[in-house]
Amino acid sequence: MHFQPLVPALSRAALQEGSDFPPPEALLQAVWQHQRLLRDQLVTQDGQRLHVLHPGFLNVEAGPDFREAVIRVGDQAPVSGDVEIDPQPGDWVTHGHGNNPAYKNVVLHIVWDGRKTIGTGKPVAAIRGKLDSPLWELNELLSGESANVLPEHLRGKCSAPLSTLSRDQLMDVLREAAHGRWLLRVQQFRARARQAGWEQALWEGIFRALGYKQNQWPMQTLAESRAQWLHHTGDTLVCQSQLLGLGGLLVEDPGLLKGSAGSYLRNVWDHWWRERDGLEGITLPRIAWRMNNLRPANHPQRRLALAAHWLKTADFIGRLEHWLAASIEDADLEKSLHEILAVKHDEFWSWHYTFRSARQTRAQPLIGPPRITDLAVNVILPWLWTRARESGNQHFQDVAEHRFLAWGPSEDNSLLRLARQRLLGGSVMKKIPGAAAQQGLIQIVKSFCHHSNAVCEGCEFPRLLRQFMR
Repeated sequence: MHFQPLVPALSRAALQEGSDFPPPEALLQAVWQHQRLLRDQLVTQDGQRLHVLHPGFLNVEAGPDFREAVIRVGDQAPVSGDVEIDPQPGDWVTHGHGNNPAYKNVVLHIVWDGRKTIGTGKPVAAIRGKLDSPLWELNELLSGESANVLPEHLRGKCSAPLSTLSRDQLMDVLREAAHGRWLLRVQQFRARARQAGWEQALWEGIFRALGYKQNQWPMQTLAESRAQWLHHTGDTLVCQSQLLGLGGLLVEDPGLLKGSAGSYLRNVWDHWWRERDGLEGITLPRIAWRMNNLRPANHPQRRLALAAHWLKTADFIGRLEHWLAASIEDADLEKSLHEILAVKHDEFWSWHYTFRSARQTRAQPLIGPPRITDLAVNVILPWLWTRARESGNQHFQDVAEHRFLAWGPSEDNSLLRLARQRLLGGSVMKKIPGAAAQQGLIQIVKSFCHHSNAVCEGCEFPRLLRQFMR
């Protein structure tokens, strides 16, 4: 089997350690992830021995290259934090890491050549001359699927016992964890419904899910004040103006935008300017939103525009209840919910991702299958189940639970990819078959991995796993 090199455009000559040019950052990241280093020779720039207890986990989002590393410098106590890898020592300053709060937890700065020192306030270690193989050879080895698989000694302590399970046993573990995650959702909905009512609890859950992980709190904050701003009169455009205005997401001068964007924004402002003074106390500042590393389709402007359509859908909650009561084949679950949640057309947002984005060449759906799946398993089904339980309707509880367990897998994400590497690297399961199993894997990470460090210090899951296997 032949893999393409990690950096295919570079020749062996360009990857000689004597070259004046540093290797590409992607190659240095792969070397660090797999620890293809002479580890007993690693030292910091001030001459202290560097012990890498765990290199951390590759970060595919904005911020430092690796998260949750565990290192010890000299005779100091081990510390856990982030690792930044730069080809040049000066990249720390050039890229503005020192002034970026995302880099405040960096505990180690890895560079290729440390002959030119740059004061970063962080321990710095150069790895030139510290590789266990020639660069060109590492470039070919650390490629293809092997580049994404953690070495066995860097996986979690639960990886070994999990690898001994059959597929059915592993699914039992994931279903048990998924059940725990389901109960957490149920408890949240029950508690919120007691305070604010069932309808309000559902809308807060929907808005929170539309915020993704970056913007859950500002979205939920908007939903919590729904009674103060939602009009029972007015159309979808009025509702969009309220949500975008309350979110602090409107472009202040519509004249700055041309074409359909300028026309739409003027219409929005025609409604919002009448209300904004009275709603100033609940209007969010723009800085409440995190826009870094967002897919255009996930921008909060677009998500709020979608929420406005649902808020203005006649008997929206009743349609969800009828959906639960309907007889639907497992294979048609996502399609049937899509018929309720999909927006057939929005004059502006079907063609634009944000106010400033270019008009798309063809209409784009405001919601797709992955987000429908996330809403189903995290919000709609737990909410319907909880409401059925409170009313004593065992049949609807059974239907909601069955649909949760039968729902197909959601879109892959960085948390699931890391969990598969860290926990399931040697297991029989290469793909997670179903949304419930994915939820179980996420719950294991949140309940155990997030409360330990990369070397699994004090983690109870391996012990609980052994008990479960008896």
